[in-house]
Amino acid sequence: MAKKNTADVLINGKVYTISGYESTAYLQKVATYLNEMEEKVAVTEGYARLTADEKQLLKNMNLADVYFKADAARESLEKEKEQKDRELYSLKHDLMERIHELEAQLEKAQKQTSRQGVENRQPRTAHPTGRNVSHPEQKL
Repeated sequence: MAKKNTADVLINGKVYTISGYESTAYLQKVATYLNEMEEKVAVTEGYARLTADEKQLLKNMNLADVYFKADAARESLEKEKEQKDRELYSLKHDLMERIHELEAQLEKAQKQTSRQGVENRQPRTAHPTGRNVSHPEQKL
């Protein structure tokens, strides 16, 4: 089991001791985020007149907004990744088909070249005109 970490953090001018299984640096990062959020909502018009509960509600709503936007972005990226994976699979499949086609063409060309080489090695005899002529094998 992971070790539980504890960190003293400053949130809204108060020191809190928080703990979690994340690193102390991460716990400090969370506290910093909360302080930044407080600074953002504190400049909202009428914020000073809100009750403590209303201020907390406003911060909670902002947190929920950030969460849902991040979750939507994550979903969008997952869908994009799945689409890219499908495209990549299709391209790999097309590439493999093309490789097989080219291998078949190469094999056919090699066979033709080999046959032509055999034909060119047939014995040549002198022709009455003085030219060498090849005589293909006669089949019985």
